[in-house]
Formats: sequence, structure tokens, C-alpha cells
Amino acid sequence: MEHYQHPTAIVDEGAIIGKDSRIWHFVHVCSGARIGRRVSLGQNVFVAGRAVIGDGCKIQNNVSVYDNVTIEQDVFCGPSMVFTNVLNPRAHIERKAEYRHTLIKRGASLGANCTIVCGVTIGEFAFVGAGAVVNKNVPPYALVVGVPARQTGWISEFGERLALPINGTGKAICPHTGVQYILDGTLITRMESGR
Repeated sequence: MEHYQHPTAIVDEGAIIGKDSRIWHFVHVCSGARIGRRVSLGQNVFVAGRAVIGDGCKIQNNVSVYDNVTIEQDVFCGPSMVFTNVLNPRAHIERKAEYRHTLIKRGASLGANCTIVCGVTIGEFAFVGAGAVVNKNVPPYALVVGVPARQTGWISEFGERLALPINGTGKAICPHTGVQYILDGTLITRMESGR
């Protein structure tokens, strides 16, 4: 075995777990799930059979990654955050054919107790604040908070808030990395600096 698995964890036959991943207490990974390298699944995490988790992700305690959720590499899922896969669930109506695809792009952070309503895409390096309810797509590098989530700013790949308007034009430099970010309308472009 090339990954660590706590004795209380259940990994069904047919699940794919990448090298150097860590599966902690009371985790259940279903058959068919695909988990990349260097992934950490915290206590009480559930991963459905049609879920995909990329390399380097950290899924904190009490998170369920349901069918049709794809998480790209280096994503942080905070404690007890929630994914959904049906817009209008009913206990007495079978809706598995209506699952919507949710995509979390590379480097995004999903804060503790936030909810990601199915069918949305969270852009690269976006940051969803704790407790937010996301019901529409989030642009790359956007900072969103609240219920429903609304954009309040921009954030660097390092995780620092950028001094830029929500839309318009401007430039900002991450003080930790020296990387420059250029805003044009509602699109951020990352530019390497001379540092």
C-alpha cells in the first residue's frame, strides 16, 4: 500500500488512491472514487464512487464529496463544508439521473461550513468564505462571502487580499510572492514579476 489508511477507515475495492495520500479516522471511500497523490482526507470524510479528487488536496473533517463533484489539484475544503448534487431533492423521488456536475478548479479554498450548490464552477485560486452559500459560478481569484455568496474582492494565489476594485482596471502585487495581478473588467491575469 502506497498510502496511509487508518484502521477505522473503509476503502471499497475499486477505489483508486494515489501515492502518499492519508486517509484518517472513520473515512469511507466508495468503489470507483478517484483520489490523487498527497491527498489528506480528514476524520469522517465520505467520498462517493463518481467523485474525483486531484493531487495535493486537503479535505478537512466531516466533508462529503458526492457523485458528480470534481475537485482539481491543491484544493482546500474546510471543516464541515457541504457539497450537493441535486437542486430539488425529495426522499420519495429518485433523482440520481438529475445529478448536476460541480467543478472546483485548481488551488481554490472552500471555507469551513460553506455550502456549494450543485452545478457551479469555482474558479482557480478563488476563495469562498466560511459559512457562504455559493449558488452561481465564482471567477478565478475571486473572494466571495455571505448568503447567498457575493464577490467582495480578489485574492492572490498565496491567499492575500488584493487591492483591486471588483470590476474595472487595476494592478496589484502580492506582498509575499511579488506576483503581479492585472484586472481588466472582471478578469484577472497573473503576471510573473522580476523579483
